[in-house]
Amino acid sequence: MITNLIVLGIYFAILFGIGIVASRRIKSMDDYYVGGKKLGYWLVAFSARATGESGWLLIGLTAMGALAGVSAYWVVIGEVLGVAVSWFFMAKPFKRLTDKYDSLTVPDFLESHFKAKGHTLRWVAALCLATFVMIYVSAQIDITGKAFETFLNLDYFLGAILGFMIVVAYIFVGGFLAVVWSDFFQGMLMFFGLLALPVVAYFGWEHHDELFSRLGAIDPALLNIWGATEDPWMQTATMMGFAFIGLGFLGSPQVYSRFISVSNTKEIDKGKWVAIVFTLVSDAAAVSIGLLARALFTSPGSDPEAALGMAGEDTLMVLLQNTFPAFIIAIYIAIILSAIMSTIDSLLVVASSAIVRDLYQKVFHPEAKSEQLTKISAYVTLGMALIALALAMTVAIMVPGRTVFWFSIFGWSGIAATFCPMIIFSLFWKKFNQQGALACMISGFLAVPFFKFYVQELPDIGPYFEKLDVMGPAFLVSFLVGAAVSLLYTKKQSQAA
Repeated sequence: MITNLIVLGIYFAILFGIGIVASRRIKSMDDYYVGGKKLGYWLVAFSARATGESGWLLIGLTAMGALAGVSAYWVVIGEVLGVAVSWFFMAKPFKRLTDKYDSLTVPDFLESHFKAKGHTLRWVAALCLATFVMIYVSAQIDITGKAFETFLNLDYFLGAILGFMIVVAYIFVGGFLAVVWSDFFQGMLMFFGLLALPVVAYFGWEHHDELFSRLGAIDPALLNIWGATEDPWMQTATMMGFAFIGLGFLGSPQVYSRFISVSNTKEIDKGKWVAIVFTLVSDAAAVSIGLLARALFTSPGSDPEAALGMAGEDTLMVLLQNTFPAFIIAIYIAIILSAIMSTIDSLLVVASSAIVRDLYQKVFHPEAKSEQLTKISAYVTLGMALIALALAMTVAIMVPGRTVFWFSIFGWSGIAATFCPMIIFSLFWKKFNQQGALACMISGFLAVPFFKFYVQELPDIGPYFEKLDVMGPAFLVSFLVGAAVSLLYTKKQSQAA
């Protein structure tokens, strides 16, 4: 316990140091929200990936590997494809347009791109973003509490509040620069930590050549890439549900704010390979950790949750405790917190920008000075963090059986379905218009709770949609509704002319 506290103390001291150094470079709201648009590809790539992965990578995806088996590798395929499409085809046109419009946020970009009259588009974008970001942040705070409870034997609520205070402290003083610099540091920890654990555990196991035969003996379904069921439609739904997680990288504001902050498009060309390698290695390693833990610590006919915790959420810790000494485990605890905090900090800055930049300044107080807005931004960030903390505590009390995977993916899906189809259309379809953008956001926003709380409860098709989850269906609804409304409005304009 003392070793853990010492290592975590050093880790938190580094984060505070980053916040203090970053605060000295905050001269304007541009600096607070996008780092003055001067960042290089290493910082942007690691920050984008650390932000996109979150705590579910180390706790949720390792658990999926343990319980679902090799079919969890569909998540790896989906995320690598999503990141590749984003960096190869979308990042540069998005960067060029946001520079052209001098945009600091995604709502900024939308209002300029569509030459919007009035602020309806900005209002809808800002409120949708703030809502689902708060849900996603609260999910990460929830994971923080579980991490402190599992790894340090602290009370869940105390751990959640402690982690919350640490993140808010360095964001409050350092803004976006503190977020990006800390994400780079934390991303490095995540990458090498995830890579090392399965390699050391595999070769440290005397019978590592028996991995797949042991998994097959425990449950043959663990080696079926299509999942446990024989129903082909259920297999398809399972595969697509896992792979569709990668759709969230095609325009989510917390990720695309990194493209706004990069210094130029040449840095994007360099950074794309860093982002892809990071995603491939970290995601594949997380699933492999789950497979190793299942093979080593469960047996045929046994309940895996008895050895690996509810929904497998203790998978990572069980493998750590049987692989490394206490000092190294303490470092891994810091890595787990890194994955969580690198997402919380980015999301809070994005949510704050939606309120301060997109509503307070652009709608109500366009005359406000930069210094004043920077101070307001810090306090709004703190206020939204407190709202997210309250939401996380409420969910913890009311839904004790929740899982890391469900809570995180719900928030991630909400942001993606609301914004990603709209960003894709904005970059590549000339007929796409403001009305279509509004339809995309509203339909995507509403489709997520509709599929989660209504469709998945239907007696016949519900189980299939439960495996498919909400990301893909909500994304498709947003895409189709946005396209239909754009074409309809264009047709009406043509008839009127």
